[in-house]
Amino acid sequence: MSKPSMNWAAIDADPRFQALHRKKTTFLWGLMFISTVYYFLLPIGAAYYQDLFKIKVWGVVNVGILFALSEFIVAWAIAFIYSKKANAEFDAMAQEIINDAHKMGA
Repeated sequence: MSKPSMNWAAIDADPRFQALHRKKTTFLWGLMFISTVYYFLLPIGAAYYQDLFKIKVWGVVNVGILFALSEFIVAWAIAFIYSKKANAEFDAMAQEIINDAHKMGA
C-alpha cells in the first residue's frame, strides 16, 4: 500500500495555514528586531558611552563586561519566549492543520 501524498498547494491555500504563517512571521520579526537592537547596543555603548562602560562593579568586572555577558541572557530569554509561544499557540494551530491535511486530498 503506497502512502498518500500531501496536497501542499491546498495546505498553503488554507486560511488557517496563512494565519499561522502570518502570526509566526510577525512574532519572529519582533524578536529579531529586539535581539538585533540589543546586540548593537554593545558596540555603540563601547564606542560612545565609554565612561559608563568603564564603571567598576566588582574587582576587574565593569559595566561593559556585564553588558556583554547579558547578551547571552537576552539570547536565552528570546529562545525561551519563542519556545513558550510556539508550544502554547503555534504548535496547536499547526496540529489542527495536520489533522485535516488528509481531507485536503492529493
